Amino acid sequence: MVDKEKRNASQHGRTLVMKFGGTSVGSSQAIRQAADIVHGEILHWENLVVVVSAMSGITDSLIACARAAVVGHVEKYEELITVMYEKHAKVMDDLLAYDEKRKQVCIELDGLFETLQTLCRGIHIMGELTPRGMDAVVALGERMNARLFSTVLQQYGTNSQAVDATTFIVTDASFQQARPLMDITRQKTKSVLIPLFTKKIIPVVTGFIAATEEGITSTLGRGGSDYTAAILGDCLDADEVWTWTDVDGVMTADPRIVSDARIIPEVSYNEISEMAYFGAKVLHPKSIRPVIERNIPLWVKNTFNPACPGTRIDGTYRSGNGRITAVTAIRGLSLVTVEGRGMLGVPGIAARTFAAVAKHDASVLMISQSSSEQSICFVIPSEAVVQVIKAIESEMEFELARHDIDRVWAQPDVVIVTAIGSGMRQTPGVSARLFGALGKEKINAIAIAQGSSEYSISVVVDAADADRAVRQIHAEVIINGSKNE
Repeated sequence: MVDKEKRNASQHGRTLVMKFGGTSVGSSQAIRQAADIVHGEILHWENLVVVVSAMSGITDSLIACARAAVVGHVEKYEELITVMYEKHAKVMDDLLAYDEKRKQVCIELDGLFETLQTLCRGIHIMGELTPRGMDAVVALGERMNARLFSTVLQQYGTNSQAVDATTFIVTDASFQQARPLMDITRQKTKSVLIPLFTKKIIPVVTGFIAATEEGITSTLGRGGSDYTAAILGDCLDADEVWTWTDVDGVMTADPRIVSDARIIPEVSYNEISEMAYFGAKVLHPKSIRPVIERNIPLWVKNTFNPACPGTRIDGTYRSGNGRITAVTAIRGLSLVTVEGRGMLGVPGIAARTFAAVAKHDASVLMISQSSSEQSICFVIPSEAVVQVIKAIESEMEFELARHDIDRVWAQPDVVIVTAIGSGMRQTPGVSARLFGALGKEKINAIAIAQGSSEYSISVVVDAADADRAVRQIHAEVIINGSKNE
């Protein structure tokens, strides 16, 4: 952990990294609001870095362009390019005066759209779309928006400069899911950004994208712009990282399911990781790992309601009272069961089962095994079920023939409902309250899992019962539970 005084001394002042997601910079109104936020923070921080995503919908359109190109649908990708160009042009018309700054950004955007046309033509001619090629295409969304957003800031009188993260975030060659090489990234980040701080220039950095040591464009995968902000927080020894989105903070449940879901004012790194893993629409654990390792506070705030304080996430928060913080749900799952009376005492059954699952790259979200060793059940995405069962049956062919294993089967349409909170393992009665809530609604728990980490209890329920389960646990354990504390 880096001592804060040493961080401040090394940076000659307090440093804030702010990231704006796609919806936060997805329209003229949103960009204007985000620019207001940046302008309002200038006086409060000596060093300010802005990370921007592509405008909302642009990344999906770029992916669609590449896929249309590879199958020869030229009219389709040209139509998509036209729509994207018009979306960016509208922002220029709405927010930028007709001056040299606008002329320059227009030239730069025209060049990026020409690059997109060239890439699509190349994909079409080759009839091949590689991960490297896809990264080259999708990276253009952030490159366009960084230039546009920086120019809007300049119109506000803010000294800013668009900076491609490809010049300093260095990754391996795992295209579409690249891993940053932190030592060289840290060195390059400081060499590129600190001189801008010295000149009082706010860097507007492209989120999501990076480059290999050879300079080939790569992308950081899921949560990529959050990952960029966290990497910069680490490399610059930032005091805080703020991620701006379209919700007031981390919620106790999905507000689309639970009408009285609340903002969680403060949450630990461990709790946020559990929430992300179990389906909450929050920061992906991988994307915030750099700030976790450096113990840098992270805030989730609402671009469209900046007066709301949001949620603070850091490593010092400990509720420790067994309180359940949030209830989440993962859908589109099936429960696979390997069962047989002859499994008792037979070594290696579990290892071989999951080795067979791994061959198909299926993500196992939850595991439960009876103490009698007569069954193993685990939850995977439904689309992988047929291949996984075939793989297990092939691996266990001898045991099935000998009836050590009776059958391998799946229950479709299940949902993992998870209650998350710190200190639950050491607090009596938490499980009783949770299962009592399900009992009141006559909801059957198909399978149960609680890890020794003490941060979560997961219950598999039928998909038809999932929303009721989330609402009832939220009402009985979070709302009523907080009243009784």
